[in-house]
Amino acid sequence: MVDWKISDGLVPYDEALAVMEERVAAIAEGRAGELIWLLEHPPLYTAGTSARAEDLTDPDRFPVFKAGRGGQYTYHGPGQRVVYVMLDLNTRGRDVRKFVCGLEDWVIATLAEFGVKGERRAGRVGVWVVRPDRPPSPDGSPAEDKIAAIGVKLRKWVSFHGISINVEPDLGHFDGIVPCGIRDHGVTSLVDLGLPVTMADLDAALRRTFVAAIEGGTRDECTY
Repeated sequence: MVDWKISDGLVPYDEALAVMEERVAAIAEGRAGELIWLLEHPPLYTAGTSARAEDLTDPDRFPVFKAGRGGQYTYHGPGQRVVYVMLDLNTRGRDVRKFVCGLEDWVIATLAEFGVKGERRAGRVGVWVVRPDRPPSPDGSPAEDKIAAIGVKLRKWVSFHGISINVEPDLGHFDGIVPCGIRDHGVTSLVDLGLPVTMADLDAALRRTFVAAIEGGTRDECTY
């Protein structure tokens, strides 16, 4: 059984990190069960283990935290659902690739509940949406925006950090970083796509799609 927790209001990042650290230790020691934690943060930037200094283009705009997770710079803030995923890969198979692909599958299945086609891209962890309503990229490929970011860390094969899905954040807040180190594409949200989705709607969809996505088979279509 996986516990689910939804926090109201905006949870400070350092407070959330402390809670995750304690829970992950408890899971590893058999003192607590797995946990999915749904929350929102105040506006802030986080730097993953691969973050490059030049990708923080406005360092004084919001607080910046070293996250310790994989990935580069990302933004968190109101209107974005952060999903902290504390799962025990000792019992789910010690396969990091399969786990990350499962998180992507979970996001893709959740977006499909609202008629949105989320897609994965080779070499770019996260979930993307093609934007035929916008001019193509300089190379002629269709424009596309990122709608969800994924960054995880493992300790004793227990995961923490996780997923962020844009419901209705201020997309201008992403301007202070190069999101995930990718300069050639933008970011979007469910509301930006014209869908009046609420946080409660998204939470319900996440719960409906969780088991099939996370506990599915090997993802042969993943390229990492």
